Amino acid sequence: MYKTNRLYILFNTWLSRIRGGFLLSSIPSLRKFVGTEIPIQIQQGLQWDVINANGVRCEWIGPPNAQSDAVLLYLHGGGGVLGLSNLHRNLVGYISSDCNLRCLIPDYRLAPENPFPIGLNDCLAAYSWLLTQGFDPGRIGIAGDSAGGYLTLSCLLAIRDAGLPLPAAAICISPNTDPTCTGQSMKTNARRDAWLSPKFAKTMMHHYVNNHDLDDPHLSPLIADLHGLPPILIHAGANEILLNDSTRFYDHAKSAGVDVTLDIWPNMWHDWHVCVPSLLEANQAIDQISKFVKEHI
Repeated sequence: MYKTNRLYILFNTWLSRIRGGFLLSSIPSLRKFVGTEIPIQIQQGLQWDVINANGVRCEWIGPPNAQSDAVLLYLHGGGGVLGLSNLHRNLVGYISSDCNLRCLIPDYRLAPENPFPIGLNDCLAAYSWLLTQGFDPGRIGIAGDSAGGYLTLSCLLAIRDAGLPLPAAAICISPNTDPTCTGQSMKTNARRDAWLSPKFAKTMMHHYVNNHDLDDPHLSPLIADLHGLPPILIHAGANEILLNDSTRFYDHAKSAGVDVTLDIWPNMWHDWHVCVPSLLEANQAIDQISKFVKEHI
């Protein structure tokens, strides 16, 4: 049964990659394809609400018995271009349930209409809102997948540089960390990654960066001063094109004295966590994230 599920998931992720490639020239078509225009669906038993946090539309998702004094700020993926989808809501729902925490998801503004740093500023505003609501930063975590993992690192730097108290910990799922898209795995894993292609990744990054200076450390975590950042857990798939984004950031963070953990999952593709609950490795990865959250938050 497990092998059947895995083959089925691989087939569908590759199919999504092919379809996404065909739609690459049209942002509205891509957004419709990933489900940002599909009616909202929330897992049974979870509570869901829409709020305004410092001018940013956000969604609360969590179990009814969730801890009231702790929270996970979740920054969704999509290249900074594609928007919040039910795929992300499903993933966040499982993380929230496993951690028994409410998750706040900023529906941050998207490129190319709103390029960097507008989306980052929205995420920073949402974090600041949590502080004004009385959440102790030691009881706040930040997490994100793909471009949301990238935003997680950028947000940590922005929080620190703004003089705000840092959260207790951060989790990055398959993050991109190099806006130049020059990591070696962009080539070596180009035919192995079932979800993300180099052309797709580079196109999304082009829209997100626009004409911004790549020397901006909030845009380029690989060259940023990382001192003082909280513990970070990074998940990367051995078959994903962004593998070297994670390994290079891990080396950079270790040299800066950051308590960083990099877990590379064999045979996994970019952002495999979104295949929860059908994929065993996705379930296992979320269990590991839950243990990390409970240890640090």
